[in-house]
Amino acid sequence: MKQSETMSSIQLNGKNVDLTDVLIEEMGDNHILTSVDTPLREDAFVLSDDEKIKVIEKHFRAIMEIMGLDLTDDSLKGTPKRVAKMYIKEIFKGLNPDNKPKVTLFNNTYRYNQMLVEKNISFYSNCEHHFVPIIGKAHVAYISNGKVIGLSKLNRVVAYFAKRPQVQERLTMQIGTELQKILSTNDVAVVIDAKHLCVASRGVEDDTSTTITSFYEGKFKEEATRNELLKYLELNMKF
Repeated sequence: MKQSETMSSIQLNGKNVDLTDVLIEEMGDNHILTSVDTPLREDAFVLSDDEKIKVIEKHFRAIMEIMGLDLTDDSLKGTPKRVAKMYIKEIFKGLNPDNKPKVTLFNNTYRYNQMLVEKNISFYSNCEHHFVPIIGKAHVAYISNGKVIGLSKLNRVVAYFAKRPQVQERLTMQIGTELQKILSTNDVAVVIDAKHLCVASRGVEDDTSTTITSFYEGKFKEEATRNELLKYLELNMKF
């Protein structure tokens, strides 16, 4: 690859290619993470959910029409609205802080002071680079600092952060830091093992690989505690 005379394009395989297109593709394929917080505009929630659905429906209809699809067909004519509702009410509802799960803590009256592990929490997210699914399992653990959380709430916290355009590294950190806040303890660990359809169904088209990310804080930074967790998870690997 060599740079052409202008900075707006480069020469690739003897052809001039728009530099912006190249950078966009490289950013997506290299799985760039730009922020621990989900990038949101300040006016992200000016429109109501119903208003957003109407606007998305209009634009998705235009996308389908540009692709040449016949929206008078009975099977397709309802698709723009279905997609719009799915985006706002389902797969991206974790963007809205109003949907954050309400969590009630309980006193650790039975004085259980060992780690609690909930593994194989299924989640579905979407890659923010191509808007295709990320499908995986999350394993979370914590050591009580005097308070405990209902087990189902751990699943709900995972689902809340998963239901937004994501990067797996960010998802892992968001779950971990949120549990630290909720439980008032640094002793939290999160391990995520996921398949990315942006890798499996496009680009390199590798359907067998998965990605593993981890978050270890507090006592989980100690090798003995971390190894105990990995033994419970039956993951014979180093992080």
